[in-house]
Amino acid sequence: MKGIVLRLLINMLAIWIAAAVIPGIDTHSNAALVWAAIALGLVNAFIRPLLVVLTFPITLLTLGLFLLIINAAMLNLAAWFVDGFEVEGFFSSVFGAIVVSIVSWAGSAFINDRGTYEVIEIRK
Repeated sequence: MKGIVLRLLINMLAIWIAAAVIPGIDTHSNAALVWAAIALGLVNAFIRPLLVVLTFPITLLTLGLFLLIINAAMLNLAAWFVDGFEVEGFFSSVFGAIVVSIVSWAGSAFINDRGTYEVIEIRK
């Protein structure tokens, strides 16, 4: 349960940063931000794996770049489900998907399988 909440907070932060940085992405309220993070998590958990499998030949031909289009489509789908969360235009969704992916990757790098935060300590 703790891991789900941490990943939800990371998704919220990622969507908030994308809305702040990318023109064309907007969240009208904090509630919309929460629901957008939940919707994006559900869409990425259930629909994205199916699309990745179905579009594997295209992804292979484009050397993985088609995954950016899939991520942008998932961001648009989450925006379609949530009132108050808007993604306008193709390039806004692609750049927003890049920002959300980078922030989510960076935030999730410190969460282990048990859902607790890991701290890496380097000693000489």
